[in-house]
Amino acid sequence: MLIASLSFSLSNLSLSSELCNSSRSHYALSSPSTAAPPCPLAPPDSLSRPPAAAAATLPSPTLRRPMDRRRDDDGGGDGHGSRNGTCRRDPGEGERDSERAGKKPRLPAAPVSGAELCSEFSHHQRGVARINNGSFGSCPGSVLAAHRDWQLRFLQQPDDFYFNSLRGGILRSRALVKDLVNADDADEVSLVDNVTTAAAIVLQQVGRGFAESRFEPGDAVLVFHCVFQAVKKSIQAYVASAGGSIVEVELPFPVSSNEQVIAAFRKGLERGKKNGRRVRLAIIDHITSMPSVLIPVKELVKVCREEGVDQVFVDAAHAIGSVEVDVQDIGADFYVSNLHKWFFCPPSVAFLYCRKSSGLVSNMHHPVVTHEYGNGLPIESAWVGTRDYSSQLVVPAAFEFVERFEGGIQGIIKRNHEQVVKMGQMLAESWGTNLGSPPEMCASMIMVGLPSKLCIFGGEDALRLRSYLRVNHGIEVPIHYQAPADGVDGPRDKDGSITGYARISHQVYNTEDDYFRFRDAINQMVENNVTCKMLPVE
Repeated sequence: MLIASLSFSLSNLSLSSELCNSSRSHYALSSPSTAAPPCPLAPPDSLSRPPAAAAATLPSPTLRRPMDRRRDDDGGGDGHGSRNGTCRRDPGEGERDSERAGKKPRLPAAPVSGAELCSEFSHHQRGVARINNGSFGSCPGSVLAAHRDWQLRFLQQPDDFYFNSLRGGILRSRALVKDLVNADDADEVSLVDNVTTAAAIVLQQVGRGFAESRFEPGDAVLVFHCVFQAVKKSIQAYVASAGGSIVEVELPFPVSSNEQVIAAFRKGLERGKKNGRRVRLAIIDHITSMPSVLIPVKELVKVCREEGVDQVFVDAAHAIGSVEVDVQDIGADFYVSNLHKWFFCPPSVAFLYCRKSSGLVSNMHHPVVTHEYGNGLPIESAWVGTRDYSSQLVVPAAFEFVERFEGGIQGIIKRNHEQVVKMGQMLAESWGTNLGSPPEMCASMIMVGLPSKLCIFGGEDALRLRSYLRVNHGIEVPIHYQAPADGVDGPRDKDGSITGYARISHQVYNTEDDYFRFRDAINQMVENNVTCKMLPVE
């Protein structure tokens, strides 16, 4: 049975006129006088196609998908087919797919043009300034097409897919991630749904240490106070219920240096080791979620080693695609990051790195137990029952997408950082406020102080403002309430203490107009003496 591939051409996608006619950003291209108005999402000039005279030497502008391949005549050189429609292998043999010979080399995809970049994100709701990529990420149209292709492959012939495609496809994704993060072996990389799942895997292993009396009651898990709430709940469920304790480190914010973070972390370790206790696990955010701060993770892992912490788990939900990641250099036992936040994959998929030399790998198991239990975490995670695995399988398409930008993912990381700092500074200057951290302590997100006249005095006020901006101004941005520290004078503007911060993100689809709209909406509220208490509860 031949599997029909889905044809997908960006030229057939309808462009958002609002998006493509708004002001140009740092990605914008200069356009010929005969062309349509320029698209603000266009990449820099260095990413554009050559003039029309040279265009004939380029591949077709239609985006090619890594998964959009037909079987070879011999039944599938890339592991997606079976000879004469019969099963060639059992499920455990899928790993051989990456070693199979006979793959036909493919030409590299053409650099993304301005119009194509608009088309890639034309499915975004019109009229919305999406400056919150950090929460849910964004998936371009070409990757969505490959995603749908994988879904159809399963639905067209599930048995053939299970026996001949699934395991090998996931292995290819793991191998790409292994190289990206400089893991030593693909067996150190598992693909899971998200960081929440990975945290459960790590924490249930720690919980067993208490349940089996390998750890003493009261031994601690150390976290930052602003750790993601799902992770905190997992600590309660797996560790505290088994006799462990939780020690929270107060993250300084606003923060001015890495040294402040390191000093606070050392104090937390001292508390964790009081009365003869041991710190069995330290959970370190690579980039905290709210408030967002780029943490000196390598230095903190080193502190943990010096202080005898048993295990170190880096929660890097926001890291891959917004900072460069080298897991061997960082040195943690476990490292997890979502691929759907900043690496253009559809939700949801994350990788969990487990360092082989830690000696802990054999104790790691997926919380959903299937017939693969005991075959190693990568295999357990590759089959958790009948479900949609397309988000894990489509990872190569995301790699192909980022390679169409100058400098690949490293170039995207650099440009996003530069732009989010620029826009953050613009907002702070307009509002007469501050940034929550210096530029070197942010990645593709930055915290910007909001005017004190808005009277953000609690979490409810922050939610009201966020909802008001969404409903009335078409602006999607998270708002953070920062309680004043006892006895410490925090930052002030001309009207009072700054207790509210906006977390702005920058991704390739953003334009400067997105941030100008946010700037003007806040300035209008201040001019009209509108406070958060006056806003409706949505």
